[in-house]
Amino acid sequence: MNLFKGNLLATVGFIIISIILFVAIFAPLLSPYDPNYIDINSILLPPSFDHLMGTDGLGRDVLSRMLYGARISLFVGFVAVGIATLIGIFLGSIAGFYGGWLDSIIMRLVDIMLSIPSFFLILAVIAFLTPSIWNIMIVIGLTSWMGVTRLVRAEFLSLRQRDYVLASIVMGTSNTKVITKHLLPNSLTPIIVSSVLGIASAVLIESGLSFLGLGVQAPTASWGNILTDGKEYIQFAWWLSLFPGLAILVTVLGYNLLGEGLRDVLDPLVKV
Repeated sequence: MNLFKGNLLATVGFIIISIILFVAIFAPLLSPYDPNYIDINSILLPPSFDHLMGTDGLGRDVLSRMLYGARISLFVGFVAVGIATLIGIFLGSIAGFYGGWLDSIIMRLVDIMLSIPSFFLILAVIAFLTPSIWNIMIVIGLTSWMGVTRLVRAEFLSLRQRDYVLASIVMGTSNTKVITKHLLPNSLTPIIVSSVLGIASAVLIESGLSFLGLGVQAPTASWGNILTDGKEYIQFAWWLSLFPGLAILVTVLGYNLLGEGLRDVLDPLVKV
């Protein structure tokens, strides 16, 4: 918490994400019911003391499904962003350090990927695959690396002209060591910020795919497919749309606030 001292929005973001992570990790302990238990005697019950967020069209407890849905949404976000970050660091490092024709090829590939709307590209790829949580994570990761690549390349282009880097090269240090010892550690700030903001985007994409029926499949609970269940009863079962919608909103807001806060704290140029 001391890291964000004086930055109210970043502190709020940190608290939000901490609570969501706690809920996701301890969902089995916090969940009052089995999230997949069908009770035909409790169909579409409004929020009450027995079911704090009501029940769905199959009598399943919405709160329990929301808690387990947090695990799915955040797991997809972390893994997808991890894949995208690793690809972005690898390609950005090559482009920024070696330059020349390698840089041109990689950056033209980035331009091509950026020219295609990412969500429609993901939809097109998912349409040819079996909908599953693993396919979603891999596809989101493989279509979200361009921003990290450009950030890493820009940092490397700036850092490789520094005296300590040039001195290391003159002394015969291998390119791999120069990259991993001097360049990459000094490029971590924009990578970390981009990754945190990327988790928010991945959560949104996963929720959108699940809402369309192309993401996490029933009976596994995710915030997106809870929203899908709610659209059939939106006129008289408002809780099925309200709670997952709020969860997505608050989670994305929390990661955005946290990312902005990290940039303010870690980037000295922001303070100038």
